[in-house]
Amino acid sequence: MNQVYDHIETILLTEKATLLSEKLNKYVFRVPPSANKLQIKRAVEVIFNKKVLDVNTANYAGKKKRERRADFGRKPHWKKAFVTLKEGDKINLV
Repeated sequence: MNQVYDHIETILLTEKATLLSEKLNKYVFRVPPSANKLQIKRAVEVIFNKKVLDVNTANYAGKKKRERRADFGRKPHWKKAFVTLKEGDKINLV
């Protein structure tokens, strides 16, 4: 059974994310690569009790991680979700 807390890993608090939240009422979350837009929308609405208008996602490839040897590994792939809230709704981050 899918739980809503499985679809949101953390909220990203970067300089760009802060500007998006202040000016465009968009919040940025780090989500699992398997989560789709409908699951992310439902999770944000249930966890924060806010109305979500739109969800945009972006997939990121994990960076190469090299040791002191010739071979290398990778950091895990990840996904970022940009969630637009209804006008007047805000998420208190502090």
